[in-house]
Amino acid sequence: MIEIRFHGRGGQGAVVASKVLAVAFFHEGLYVQSFPAFGVERRGAPVMAFLRVDREPIQLRVNIYKPDHIIVLDPTLIGAVDVTSGLKPNGWILINSGHPPETFNDLKDFKIATVDATSIAIRNGLGSRTNPIVNTAILGAFSKVSGLVGIDSIALSIREETPGKKNENAKAAREAYNEVKFEIRSTKSETISNDKNPKFKTNDS
Repeated sequence: MIEIRFHGRGGQGAVVASKVLAVAFFHEGLYVQSFPAFGVERRGAPVMAFLRVDREPIQLRVNIYKPDHIIVLDPTLIGAVDVTSGLKPNGWILINSGHPPETFNDLKDFKIATVDATSIAIRNGLGSRTNPIVNTAILGAFSKVSGLVGIDSIALSIREETPGKKNENAKAAREAYNEVKFEIRSTKSETISNDKNPKFKTNDS
């Protein structure tokens, strides 16, 4: 099983991002479970969303405390909340930031990837300059960094699940796929056999 935790702020679309990514995995023949953290989502307040992916039906019904990967939609959350809590060895932290990964010194013990999803969203007219919608762009970056789900599946899911500007959202995801910055490191991972998704991997616990 792969477990992914999203960190964002109310209004940024973390919950929608979790759902869109779940549908992309579903298109590749996997079982998925996507849900938000319990509580009222206030605009600007820290929020979390969760996604589980497996080749078998998922019975677990609790929050994700030891994620395989973490996606951070707002870099100001780093230091404000413990976004790395429980992250498994070899897991990625994907951050919406225009800065290169090596600038996040406090996270140097983790694998870091960054993408300027804010700029990508603005140039594609997603949201406003003061409140860009970054969730679809960052999913394209996750596709590239993790190798777990194809960018074509991400784009298809975006067109199915986003309420408007479908082409612009899909374009933002593809741009983020090409622009994400990360350091390639050797990792220990176990490949789970799956006829429709041979890429599907799980980190060592």
